[in-house]
Amino acid sequence: MLLVSALASAQQPPAGAQGRGGRGERPAPDPRSMGGGDCARNPYNCVDTPNPLPSVSTVWLEEMTWMDVRDAIKAGKKTVIVPTGGIEPNGPWLALGKHNYVLQANCAAIARKLGNALCAPIVKFVPEGDYATKSGHMASPGTITMREETFRAILEDVARSMQAHGFENVIFIGDSGGNQAGQKAVAEKLNAEWSGKTVVAHIPEYYDYAGVAKYMADQGLIKDGQSDNMHDDPIISLNMFITDPNSIRYEQRVKAGKATINGVSLADKTKNAELARKIVEFRANVTAEAIKKAIANKGRSTTTAR
Repeated sequence: MLLVSALASAQQPPAGAQGRGGRGERPAPDPRSMGGGDCARNPYNCVDTPNPLPSVSTVWLEEMTWMDVRDAIKAGKKTVIVPTGGIEPNGPWLALGKHNYVLQANCAAIARKLGNALCAPIVKFVPEGDYATKSGHMASPGTITMREETFRAILEDVARSMQAHGFENVIFIGDSGGNQAGQKAVAEKLNAEWSGKTVVAHIPEYYDYAGVAKYMADQGLIKDGQSDNMHDDPIISLNMFITDPNSIRYEQRVKAGKATINGVSLADKTKNAELARKIVEFRANVTAEAIKKAIANKGRSTTTAR
């Protein structure tokens, strides 16, 4: 009897927890609470608590605390860039995450060039082919694909998250051809819904490897020789190199006498770094200007999608 009585007592809601009809109800959430905790339990969980640490220099959201992001938005950083990459085959030298390594360098450079922007985490999973028929890049081991509708849903959810937090401009840049149509479609959908209150822009000018190659050739810096006929070229290899030389297997290729692509030598590490910086700077300049124009035009690009 004592055990039954104790169990019955334990199952009773605590005093004050009963709502209308005698049913237990959760207390209303405190509107001051942020940071993943309860403001009433710790002031660091409160919306208006000053950041106890100095501001950080990173432009990547995932490297910031919620207070860092809050303060950055208050300081005027109300543009967020959503970069999309991929996991796909790129010959024997380049890592599967080629586009993601490129974006690590380029998104940060673009955000800093704009001065009022941050970078959302790279969307690494994109349409690469059909997994049932192994079409496109899905023919090669290691590739990860997304259905087009899944990819678009991810972009939409990211954009809606950024809009909810107060970002005024959400910018899509894609380093792979298969990403462009989805980015454009989601931008058009959200612009129609938000009517310019928050601008969403797909930036086709970013995805212009031919333009980068022409610029580098015109400057007398890089000129392709005979093609190796692989999913690789000097521009993208160097753009990866600046993030991580191992992503292009630099050391191994030098030792094996294989540090060339399309007739261009990649053996000189110092020269590689210099060329890579010029590539990143050029792409950041072009893209930053395109972003400014797209925002001024309420998300409508004046460039034909690539």
